[in-house]
Amino acid sequence: MRSFLKFRFFGLILSACLLAVLSFSAWVLYDLPSLEELPAGLNQPSVKITDRSGRLLYEILPREGGRNAALSVENIPQCMKDATIAVEDKSFYQNPGVDFWGILRAIWINLRGGETLSGGSTITQQAARTLLLADEKSERTLRRKLRETILAWRLSQTYSKDEILALYLNQTYYGGMAYGVEAAAQTYFGKSASDLLLPECALLAGLPQAPGVYNPFVNPDLALERQRVALGLMEKNGLISPAQRSEAEQAPLSYNPVPYPIEAPHFIWMVKSQLDALFSSGELNPSESLVVRTTLDLDAQRLVEEIVRRRIEGFKPQPGEVNRNVNNAALTALNPQTGELLALVGSADYFNPSIHGALNMALALRQSGSAFKPIIYAAALDPLQPQPMTAATALLDVSRTFTAKDGQPYKPSNYDGREHGFVSVREALASSLNVPAVLTLQHVGVERAITLANRLGVRSLGAPQNYDLSLALGGGQMSLFELSQAYAAFANGGKYRDALLILEIRNADGVLLYQPKKTPAAQAMDPRVAWLISDILSDDRSRQTGFGLNSVLKIDRPAAVKTGTTSNFHDNWTIGYTPDLLVGVWVGNSDYQAMRDVTGLTGAAPIWAEAVRSILRGRPPKEFERPDNLVQVEVCSLSGLLPTAACQRTRMEWFIAGTQPATFDSFYRFSDSGELVLDLPVEARDWARANGFPLLEDSNLSGGLTLTSPPDNATYRIAPDLGLASQQVALSARSGSDFAQVAFFVDGAALGAISTPPYQIWWTLSPGRHQIWAEGTDAAGGTVKSNIVHVTVEGEASP
Repeated sequence: MRSFLKFRFFGLILSACLLAVLSFSAWVLYDLPSLEELPAGLNQPSVKITDRSGRLLYEILPREGGRNAALSVENIPQCMKDATIAVEDKSFYQNPGVDFWGILRAIWINLRGGETLSGGSTITQQAARTLLLADEKSERTLRRKLRETILAWRLSQTYSKDEILALYLNQTYYGGMAYGVEAAAQTYFGKSASDLLLPECALLAGLPQAPGVYNPFVNPDLALERQRVALGLMEKNGLISPAQRSEAEQAPLSYNPVPYPIEAPHFIWMVKSQLDALFSSGELNPSESLVVRTTLDLDAQRLVEEIVRRRIEGFKPQPGEVNRNVNNAALTALNPQTGELLALVGSADYFNPSIHGALNMALALRQSGSAFKPIIYAAALDPLQPQPMTAATALLDVSRTFTAKDGQPYKPSNYDGREHGFVSVREALASSLNVPAVLTLQHVGVERAITLANRLGVRSLGAPQNYDLSLALGGGQMSLFELSQAYAAFANGGKYRDALLILEIRNADGVLLYQPKKTPAAQAMDPRVAWLISDILSDDRSRQTGFGLNSVLKIDRPAAVKTGTTSNFHDNWTIGYTPDLLVGVWVGNSDYQAMRDVTGLTGAAPIWAEAVRSILRGRPPKEFERPDNLVQVEVCSLSGLLPTAACQRTRMEWFIAGTQPATFDSFYRFSDSGELVLDLPVEARDWARANGFPLLEDSNLSGGLTLTSPPDNATYRIAPDLGLASQQVALSARSGSDFAQVAFFVDGAALGAISTPPYQIWWTLSPGRHQIWAEGTDAAGGTVKSNIVHVTVEGEASP
């Protein structure tokens, strides 16, 4: 009986112990995570966006967590591994992943009634706690310690020591929103972890125990004290020599002044949009650490940002000055040969809400003004179209009325309000004359012009039936980014490329994950047409009519450039290029407020000229490479046809082979009396008479008197540094018969009389608006009055 009771007692004791063990095991092991859940605990990696040279522009952080990029253990510097092991777990490569003495110490404190566990954990235990017990991380209990120990032991059985060390170094929090050593190196020192030096490694290794306390941005002295502790432990464990420790302690540390930069913000969001498309298509895995190397040149970006900001600031009115109401600008810079976007400024100040700075005005649709004209002329010069124009084709620039698509009259005029008579396509485009542009669009057709625009990447215009001839003067909306890509094709021999923003994408270890497919550029136009447009737009003499010689558009190297200004000064543009750089500029207001008397020449052009000169400074000038099958022919300047002996002025012009003129000029003729006259179409004769040109139909009239100089509506300026005696204009008259005398009048006052041909007298300039005419007196005393011309003289007469 006694033995039975003893057996029963021991059975009860054994059952109780077994129950306790089972209960304890259930208490510890219940819902213990599996190692298969490890990937779910990893920090979501951030995406680094860099410029073309690898300089950080921006880091896209995950919604939860912070900056993170995982490296392979081979790419983590040895000093970082050694410093971490010395500080956190000196027996890391010898222990089984568990600190048994720490566990016994925890049990003893718990049995004594304490809840706070003392003692450090191994690197493996910390990795287990961080990645698998994140929900229990803040608990300081025996249960969590035991669960952590079991998971650490399992990690040691599954992964190598190097793999566990890499997990720890890639996932540990170092403060400053930096998870992992790569993120910490970028945050605190602005460099990759692979470039860390011993003093930097020691400082980072000391952060995880109390990242908020030892953050060098907040507590630099405490951070250095912690660094010295880490260096001391490294020396104690034989990982560095005393000399290395001393040198590292004395080495100055250079902290990253901008831990989380945002450079070129509008460009960044354009890149992010492309990344989202790559994620959606499955070409990229968003859970990988990504380094996106873009086409942007950070030096060029900073340069043009400063130019835009300073130039827009320069429009701020000083006391007593008129407010021009110019508040914003955008700029694009492309390599026209590759399509690479080198710089993009979406506004004068991204962070200024008063100008809606966050809006990317390089992508906003605005009316282009005359900046669209090169596309129209390119369509007209296409040798494959019926009756192609040439650079010498004569266009009549006189006032005329067209019909708009709604049936209403449409009467364009030039910016200067003047008629220029017959002008060549070269002069009309270079000087941005409006009536010739409308005539050219009428010749080409709206549909053909829009088709070419589409091939050049301008795809925002929509259906051709929505437009009429006002398209020639910028009646369609498009973005600066679109139009810049179109102009880039002119610089690239007529080949169009979509703008390129991303060069390559690699993971944090440098493994290439994505590279844009290299596709050949599309031949959007005949390369000879592209060269002719470039030649015209870089011809300073041909743009003299519209802009004068040596304007801001003429820079220190061959550059083709075109301005644009919309009605009421809502937008102005300047887009131009050299063979290796295109820069496009828009100036205006994001809210569509009108500027005051600010044109493409005065608003956008100075930004364009300074940007091109600055970006290309130090590089040799390049000429536009002329393709084959272009011929140079002498033509009569007025008609663009082959010159005759009567032609008064000729010039050399380039033609696409097969389009050069085969007929001779018919404008210049000799009258029956042998006088050189012009035989012009009816619609040109009023302009010719107003400007004093002798006409064939007038040459046989007797008794007529025509004032041939100065031209009507001419403007002269008094030079302040010259005496008035040397600032004179010739007044000339022509008659079909002889007069006893011809007198000249200015504002009704007789200036003088001439009795024999040629009838010419000199008038000294006088400020103001003047009326000038001539009166001829015949032998019988009869008087004939000439046409009246008006001239304006600007400036003041010096004493």
